[in-house]
Amino acid sequence: MTVASSRYSPLYFLASLGAGGLTVTFFMWLMFWVPHPGQPVPVFEDNLALLSTGTLPEQALVLGAMAGIALFAVLNIKLLIWNLRRFFAFRRSDAYAAFSESNAGSQILAMPLALAMSINVGFILGLTFVPGLWSVVEYLFPVALAAFLTIGLYALRMLGGFIGKRLSNGGFSCEANNSFAQMLPGFALSMVAVGLAAPAAMSGNPVTAGISIMAASFFMVAALIVALAAGILGLRSMMENGVNAEAAPTLMVVIPLMTVIGIAMLRINHGLHVHFETHGSAGETLMLLTRLLSVEILFALFGLMVLSRVGYVAQFLRGSGASAGSYALVCPGVALSVLVHFWLNKGLVAAGLVAKFGVAYWAISGVAIALQLGMILLVWMLSRRHFAPLQTPAVTA
Repeated sequence: MTVASSRYSPLYFLASLGAGGLTVTFFMWLMFWVPHPGQPVPVFEDNLALLSTGTLPEQALVLGAMAGIALFAVLNIKLLIWNLRRFFAFRRSDAYAAFSESNAGSQILAMPLALAMSINVGFILGLTFVPGLWSVVEYLFPVALAAFLTIGLYALRMLGGFIGKRLSNGGFSCEANNSFAQMLPGFALSMVAVGLAAPAAMSGNPVTAGISIMAASFFMVAALIVALAAGILGLRSMMENGVNAEAAPTLMVVIPLMTVIGIAMLRINHGLHVHFETHGSAGETLMLLTRLLSVEILFALFGLMVLSRVGYVAQFLRGSGASAGSYALVCPGVALSVLVHFWLNKGLVAAGLVAKFGVAYWAISGVAIALQLGMILLVWMLSRRHFAPLQTPAVTA
């Protein structure tokens, strides 16, 4: 028996999500440090070329990235399967009725959030380890679009059921809404949006790219509307009632939301540039990423200040408390790491402000790597706390 098994919550889908996010952080090494002429992302053949002809540090870089991708992809899928089994058992339990009637009912949106991330992880695994994948990738894009649309519609159905029941019957406690927990559905919709936007950035077929752009834009707008409404309601309740200490990590959910929305926008802009004669400049991309990064830094400072005030680390990371919501701390660090990579490479380098692979370049990359390593350590700590077998006290005569 583990803590996670004895006190199951749909928020444990965030454990799978965090592992998937770390998979993405290792793919950033390949994305920006491995040459990949001929396609917008690195593939198996690009990695193999650097392993064959690169210097020792370059070979170590590729092997480290591939090992990290493999390790955290396996963890992502393992935790997803575990959660799906526990979730459907939970839905059949007596406790689910009370759960679904409370504010916490929106936590079920963590499932489509994790599902969407796992599809992204699957695509990364294919690019990294499957020879010749790029030759058939155009056949995979419609399948990916269908999968993300299915998850997106399922998420909208879940969200519609939650909101519709409250609007028709009431029962939503504004007093207990003293966190940003209700922004989770917006985060789920944004993850669907970034997945739908991938063909816009990578497909050579204008029809596929066009469908990708329109579908991703729909879910991106939906995500922003839901997140904005939830943020306003949550902030009002926190100012009146104080923050819910256990849900304090949700104050930084804006960080992964901004990263995912930002990547979706970059993908859409690339598709518009390649296929529809809409040309943006390097300066515009730099400003977009700088503004997104500014929002994330501000919310990181805000969230860390509140976590310190409520003593969250002492209670839930070092003390006797154990909360599934602690996994919400992984996403902001992962998202900041990923956005720093994009800000550096698609912003500063593209605009000519920083030389690629220069001293400043590696200094900024070091920030992203430090965040990545910090989140790996956090995942290890949380795994020991939530998934290690509980010690049964010895029975004395």
